[in-house]
Formats: sequence, structure tokens, C-alpha cells
Amino acid sequence: MIGNVVGVLFDGLAYGSLLFIIAVGLAVTLGLMNFVNLAHGAFAMVGGYASVVLMSRAGVPFLATLPVAFVVAALVGFVLERALYQRLYNANHLDQVLFSIGIVFMAIAVTTYFFGASQQPVSLPDYLRGQVHFLGIDFGVYRIFLIVVVAALTIALQYLLERTRFGSQVRASVDNATAAAGLGINVNRVFALTFALGSGLAGLGGGLGIDVLGLDPTFPLKYMVYFLLVVSVGGSRTIKGPLIAALILGVFDVAGKYYVPQIGGFVIYALMVVLLIFFPAGLYGRRA
Repeated sequence: MIGNVVGVLFDGLAYGSLLFIIAVGLAVTLGLMNFVNLAHGAFAMVGGYASVVLMSRAGVPFLATLPVAFVVAALVGFVLERALYQRLYNANHLDQVLFSIGIVFMAIAVTTYFFGASQQPVSLPDYLRGQVHFLGIDFGVYRIFLIVVVAALTIALQYLLERTRFGSQVRASVDNATAAAGLGINVNRVFALTFALGSGLAGLGGGLGIDVLGLDPTFPLKYMVYFLLVVSVGGSRTIKGPLIAALILGVFDVAGKYYVPQIGGFVIYALMVVLLIFFPAGLYGRRA
């Protein structure tokens, strides 16, 4: 019984870690840039397909595809931000939602045309497969890897956004773009790089998540609500909030599907309602 509980808790933390990797990019664009980007999952899908293509057609090792997944998604995000997204920064949220939903359906159509509608396979290296036996309990090696990646990524992002010149420029540009420009900050460039960073993080998560979440053209729609849950429950103005929210939601989602499979998919929505009743601005959000 104890082994089952620990196993579910561990799998939930690994699943939540993966949700965080992808959703933290949405926290960057939504929380720091105040842009409701429902197409965030499309950038995760771009990263996932970049990894699959490199592995299946070029024979590139799995870990070596992850930086490429980040760069490809970041470049796609940068191009779309310069060409389309920047035109809607001052638009109302409804226009942003409708625009990003259109991007989602376009991404699904394009991906289906080039890659088909089937699930994409992933071949993990041998050292990321199997189990680690500890205190009578088996822990998946790949899930341990995901948790370690999230820990390192959280530290790096916290440092980038709070301790570097770029992070200061981002916060200044978001709080008052006019004043920031008057101080010599290139606000347009800061926004473009910030959007590219958020897109790149989504692409990295998409590559890491192929084995756990799966990958097909409907990915942006399938997990859209999950990413929004992480940001809305955790709050979109910090890194810590989405991290804690992702881990909580991951644990409850896995536990619900394991212990009460009949209503397992409903558990995290009920949890979301409860958390937002007590924390309307998110766990680490700020009231308007």
C-alpha cells in the first residue's frame, strides 16, 4: 500500500514537472507580456516534431535533439511574434484568444498534411529506460530525469528573470513600456526575445514529453486546458507559482486516474475550482 502511494506520488511529480516545463513558457508570455496565447501548445508541438524528425530521419540521439527543439520553437515563435503577434499586443483579450485559436487550427492542419494524423514514436536511449530500485520501490529512470531537468530549469529561469539585466528590462517593459523606452530600452526587441524564450521552453517541453504525453497533430488542443490550469492556479507573474501548481495538479491527476479511474479526469478540474475559490489570483498571483 505504501509502495503504491509513493509510486503514484512520484509519477505525479514527474508528470507535473513535464506540465511545468511546457506551461512555464505560457506563464512568461501571459504573465510578463499580458498576452493570452492559446496557441502555446502549438510551439510545444513544433519542438516535439523537431525531435522526432531528427531522431527518425537523421539518427540524432534523443538528448541532442532537445536543444534543437528549443531553438526551432524559439525561432518559430520569434518569426510569428514579429510578423503577427506584435500587432495584437494592445488588442483586447477576446481578439487575442480568437487569433491564437486560429493559429492552433492552422498548426493542426499543417502538421497533419506533412506528418499524418498518427502518434509519433520516440526511442529513448537505454540509460533513460528501466527502473531504479530504492527502499523496495521502483522509480522510472526517465521520470527521475524529468524532475532533475525541472529543478535545473527553475533555478535558471529564476536567475534570468530576477538577477540579470534582461530580466530587469522585461519587468520594466511590462510595467510601463513608454517609460522603459524613454530610459533607452528597446521594448520591441525585449518583447520579441521574451516571446521567443517562452516558445522555446514550450518546444523543449514538447520534446521531453513525447514519451509521456504522446505527440500527434491534435496536441495543442488536447493539452491546452492543462497548460491554462497550471498558469491560472499558480499565478502568471512568478515562476514559483506555476511550478507548485503543476506539481499539485500532476499528483492529483495521476492519483485520480489510478484510484478512481471512473472520474479520474474530473479530479483536477474540481481541484482547480477549490484552489481558485481560496486563491482567486492564483497561488502566487497578485490581485489587480
